[in-house]
Amino acid sequence: MQAEKKIYLRIEDLPSVGAATAQKLREIGFSTIESLATATIAELAAAGIGEKRAAEIIAAAREAIEISWVTAKQLAELKKGVGRITTGSKALDNLIGGGVETQSITEFFGEFGSGKSQLCHQLAVNVQLPPERGGLNGAALYIDTENTFRIERIAQMARHVGLDPDEACERIIYAEAYNSDHQILLLEKADKVIKENNVRLIIIDSLTAHFRSEYVGRQSLPERQQKLNKHMHKLLRLARAFNAAAVVTNQVMARPDEFFSAMAVLPVGGHIVGHTSHTRIYLRKAAGKNVRIARLVASPYLPEGEALFRITENGIEDLEGEEAE
Repeated sequence: MQAEKKIYLRIEDLPSVGAATAQKLREIGFSTIESLATATIAELAAAGIGEKRAAEIIAAAREAIEISWVTAKQLAELKKGVGRITTGSKALDNLIGGGVETQSITEFFGEFGSGKSQLCHQLAVNVQLPPERGGLNGAALYIDTENTFRIERIAQMARHVGLDPDEACERIIYAEAYNSDHQILLLEKADKVIKENNVRLIIIDSLTAHFRSEYVGRQSLPERQQKLNKHMHKLLRLARAFNAAAVVTNQVMARPDEFFSAMAVLPVGGHIVGHTSHTRIYLRKAAGKNVRIARLVASPYLPEGEALFRITENGIEDLEGEEAE
């Protein structure tokens, strides 16, 4: 006879976790079963927990949310739970397989004014829509590193899709990150906020701005990349644990050797960001009023391609007529 599955509602309910240990775990950013299930032993050691005990805690948390071996067929069934958020443009949605998907990281990179923050605003509104309209009936967590978030823009976009602007703003949980360490801390402490508010979209706009300005010179590059790597993997674990979409924007730097190429710039962050972002989209301005070109440059299963969209007073929209074809 199969043993009855144990259900743990709080981290202190887990074996080997008492009230004192639970408090220590919360202090370093582990407030939910889901976050512990995707933690590493080294991370729990920061709370003064021995390796053996840390392994027991993680194993119990993983058992509670059923992280285990599966067949490829079972994986396909599990993947049916992956949700998608519309960008507001059918052309852009089609380019990336139907919208921004949950359980993975989508990166938009481009020069200043290419539309990165506009897309983040639109997605923060659209995630609140019902699934039949391209949303997930969820809230958005928005980490702003360059002071580009505008409530007025959210209100405009919300009205256009038929949402009450005040209610739409209520479902966007916002924080401004003042430096890279603060940015890392905000994400590490985010799991409780995500669970309590049904967050289905996590946005970091921009991912690399603080790291780029604070870690200058080749001598500081290894430390910067190590911190970025840990930060990105934390983001990915949160996205998988809570079936949320993770969206990051990224700055670019010039490629002097590719002056005449369509990709005359490179995203900041190198291989660390490149390998952790599942879907990478390069944005640039095009001829025509407020027209942007989105180029899919990396995806686990989609071919490279381009799509045109327009940024209007209403938000992200398709081009009309022949331009959209």
